[in-house]
Amino acid sequence: MPKARSTSVQVAEGRRNTDDRQAGTRPGVPLWWVWLAAWPVTAVFVLSNAATPLYVLWQRDIGFSKGTLTVVFAFYIVGLIGSLLVSGVVSDRLGRKPVLLPALGLALAACLIFATADSVAALITARLFTGIAVGAVVSAGMAAVTDVAGPERKRIAALLASCAMVFGAGLGPLVAGVLSEVAPAPTVTVFAVEAALLATAVLAVLRMPVSRPQARTGAWVRVPGVPRGNGRQLALGIAVFAPGITATSFVLSLGPSLLSGLLGTTSRIVAGAMAFVMFLAATGVQFAVQRLSRRTILTAGAASTALSMITLIVAVHSATVTVLVLSALLAGAGQGMGQLGGLSLLNSSVPPHRLAEANAALNVGGYIPAGALPVSAGYLTDAVGLTDGATVFGIVLLSLAVVGGLVVRTTRREVTDPA
Repeated sequence: MPKARSTSVQVAEGRRNTDDRQAGTRPGVPLWWVWLAAWPVTAVFVLSNAATPLYVLWQRDIGFSKGTLTVVFAFYIVGLIGSLLVSGVVSDRLGRKPVLLPALGLALAACLIFATADSVAALITARLFTGIAVGAVVSAGMAAVTDVAGPERKRIAALLASCAMVFGAGLGPLVAGVLSEVAPAPTVTVFAVEAALLATAVLAVLRMPVSRPQARTGAWVRVPGVPRGNGRQLALGIAVFAPGITATSFVLSLGPSLLSGLLGTTSRIVAGAMAFVMFLAATGVQFAVQRLSRRTILTAGAASTALSMITLIVAVHSATVTVLVLSALLAGAGQGMGQLGGLSLLNSSVPPHRLAEANAALNVGGYIPAGALPVSAGYLTDAVGLTDGATVFGIVLLSLAVVGGLVVRTTRREVTDPA
């Protein structure tokens, strides 16, 4: 009997160790490492929106229209989607570190270009590099958090990875807005501070307890997807996440212009603070709803995005700043819940060796409209005015959010479990 028990224990331990190796983790990783593994995601997302309150400076010094501004923003989406076509697959085959370290190097290069930018071409290049880096962290970085957490902590991994993304996205414009108002050489100071944050993220990745995955075959560059049988989970996540992140992208790209039109101010602190509270709402709401069913979270996310567009239309027609801020808060909550619902659906069903690619697929589905619609709104605003352009954008996105919510409500499978 003792020998039989000993053998069974050895078999069970062997199975657990095998699962850990397949997931790219080391057994017995402490919880604090799960939090630290999320730091590179936060650091890169700080960069992703740090430029938001600074565009008024570049517009003044270089001279370009609102349409050109949204094109600069769109090149970030181009780099991000291009990165997602590669980074998820490469990460699942070579490991998280071989993707994250070059991405952090590109992010540091983007800081240097931003700090010295004197042309639209330089801004486009910096945004392109930023998009590539962000594409890597939303696939490899978020999957690394799940790897470090291990199979038994998938729920907290999805929550931390999602919150790291939105918290960094909100922290960037706030820090940039404050520093650009109170520090000398605004753009240099902002991106020197961000470079220091990225340097600490490099150290975290170098020490991150993840191992190289098993070798796999297939195309290295392809449209990211999910294994057969997981398409429904991916579609449900995109249905709510895409309108949510499109709403926050609109606030990031044209929010300063809206504030200028409503308040008559170009204060970079105000613009950065509005972006910060938007993403603070996206972070807080995820902790608040984490124990609800995925169906409830996704439905609430769609409803929040729809309400955000209604309040946006009211804000631009009434020239009311408080309503505009409410719209930003609702947009942040909509993205946060859509993101948490989508990530938790994938974390619960996609095997570890395809998780980075699945994360990439979710973000491709979200960022394509997040790039296309704000750019269209920017040029429409140049043509017909800020009020009418924002109204058309709000109606289109309101319709998409309602459709996404209806899709979730009519689906009973896969979305009833807690996030």
